[in-house]
Amino acid sequence: MVFLSLLMFASAAAPAVPMPLYSGKAPMSVGDGETDKPTLTAYVVPKDKASGAAVVICPGGGYGALAMDHEGKQPAVYLNSIGISAFVLKYRIIAKDRPGPLLQAPLLDAQRALRMVRANAAEYGIDPKKVGIWGFSAGGHLASTAATHFSDGEQASDDPIERVSCRPDFAILAYPVISMKDGLTHAGSKLNLLGKSPDEKLVAEFCNELHVTAKTPPTFIFHTDEDPVVFAQNPALFYLALKAAKIPAEFHVYEKGPHGLGLGGDPKWNKGSIYAADWTQHLSAWLKLRGVTRAK
Repeated sequence: MVFLSLLMFASAAAPAVPMPLYSGKAPMSVGDGETDKPTLTAYVVPKDKASGAAVVICPGGGYGALAMDHEGKQPAVYLNSIGISAFVLKYRIIAKDRPGPLLQAPLLDAQRALRMVRANAAEYGIDPKKVGIWGFSAGGHLASTAATHFSDGEQASDDPIERVSCRPDFAILAYPVISMKDGLTHAGSKLNLLGKSPDEKLVAEFCNELHVTAKTPPTFIFHTDEDPVVFAQNPALFYLALKAAKIPAEFHVYEKGPHGLGLGGDPKWNKGSIYAADWTQHLSAWLKLRGVTRAK
């Protein structure tokens, strides 16, 4: 019923149009193909129904594809239904027109997206102190990278967007890749991001469990124990690092459920398993607890 109500909400929403993430050529571009032209698609809640919060959404796909529907548009519609404006990020991935490795390019896109939303907060009716990030699978790696690798902005930049902080105020990680260590990471994501034989320093830079600090934002994590694609040890390590740094966090691990199930209610992606289909109820409660949405 929840999934059907979201579909009805989506059909009533205004069409969303992708907007370029950069005014010119994106940094670290390798060509002029569409894959090297990241975009941000806004799903803005009307001001009379808005909580003032916003979330940048990073779909998954192993850094070689983007699940723009069930890990992009559907989460955006869900967020809109609870008063949160959403911005779906099409970040750089490996493709025929964009060979790898990607290295820092996806992170630059995520940081730019956070800055863009915050810089235009007044236009969107958003509180610039309530801008979060949400990632699925490899998009969860990107979101956790953005949550652990950020700056207050480059004040000397000619671009006003680049002068704004890219630190997310909260993070949501759904069955995320966290580590780049062999035996723990998702091999395809590591290959696309870092290449065939990355040195140890580069691997460590993108092992996000190693970069949690007291400035890492509060985080909600969801995973399933039987996930055969991204091992549950990934978010477990991140959660333990958050606890060591005394960062508020909530971690839900369901025993059953496939990888890539999105919001959990779509039969196309949950593969007949409804065991974890209520996970967004916990997320909604956590967002209310954190003051992201309005208490009712």
